[in-house]
Amino acid sequence: MTKVLFIAMHRPNRSPSQRYRFEQYLPYLEANGIKCDLSYLISAKDDKILYQPHHYFAKLNIFIKSIRHRLADIKMAREYDFIFIQREAFMTGSTYFERQLAKTGVPVIFDFDDAIWLPDPGSHHGLLGKLKKPAKTGKLISLAHQVVAGNDYLARYAKKFNNNVQVIPTTIDSHWYKPATKANKGQVVIGWSGSFSTIKHFTEIVPVLLKIKEKYQEKVAFKVIGEPNYQHHGLAIAGVPWQAKTEVEDLQEIDIGIMPLPDNEWTKGKCGAKGLQYMALAIPTIMSPVGVNTAIITDGVNGFLAGTPGEWVTKLGRLIESPELRSQLGRAGRETVVKRYSVEANKEKYLQLFE
Repeated sequence: MTKVLFIAMHRPNRSPSQRYRFEQYLPYLEANGIKCDLSYLISAKDDKILYQPHHYFAKLNIFIKSIRHRLADIKMAREYDFIFIQREAFMTGSTYFERQLAKTGVPVIFDFDDAIWLPDPGSHHGLLGKLKKPAKTGKLISLAHQVVAGNDYLARYAKKFNNNVQVIPTTIDSHWYKPATKANKGQVVIGWSGSFSTIKHFTEIVPVLLKIKEKYQEKVAFKVIGEPNYQHHGLAIAGVPWQAKTEVEDLQEIDIGIMPLPDNEWTKGKCGAKGLQYMALAIPTIMSPVGVNTAIITDGVNGFLAGTPGEWVTKLGRLIESPELRSQLGRAGRETVVKRYSVEANKEKYLQLFE
């Protein structure tokens, strides 16, 4: 039996990156004779400390515990046939643990889905952010036996350091993400899903949404998922938290999904996960024409691309006014996900990684 050690930061079902990049493939791998063990560092208790201000002594204890954990991983690494590292093995700028894992001679697979060689322009991780060293990404890539990138932009960067690079897109479990029958509730809900670190992208589109609200009044409503502290009285928004158990149901309440992004080097590395979630649920989707979004969406066929405020207003208006267009683009979007961006469509690629 092939044995794979998965190295990641977070416990299962905690990190979207881990969930969409490898966790949802584990049952398939196991069913095909691959034993999968996940070694993660940050517990639920640690989570409440590590990403909050202060608590320096408690954070030091987490770092010490994490170092011991990774040293134990290195000791047992030779028991495995492959080591799969998702983004990084440790939360600081150190490459020590990746270098030691590579020295074991066990083939290392390095996976990443963001432009993590750049500082995140919206990061607010305080001390942890200061300890990070984004430039270490090139070294991590060079240490790997093979590299898996979430899109072509990331793959081009990886090929500067490693010749064995392939693209596997971020994917959605289309068996879990199923479209819901839309009730005629008399309102069209425009929704955005994200997090504390990406709410800034939503705020950039607020002037457009205010124009939509002014034009359509009570015919439209707005929903923000993933940042419970966000409020906007003019749009009557009170953000709701992301919850794994209600994620699909929360998204199913949306009639139009939006994914606005600024156009910069960081966002070009994004893999379109939120847009793909909407599309998998047959929710008509509008994305900024940035990075991989232009490969996912063919404008007017399986969704809309909107690059200017005027385009956002026009295309939102078209969807608000036409249930038929919403249904048409929603169905086409779902079909795109099933054919190209679903677990089912990509599972063989994961299996082949461990041959």
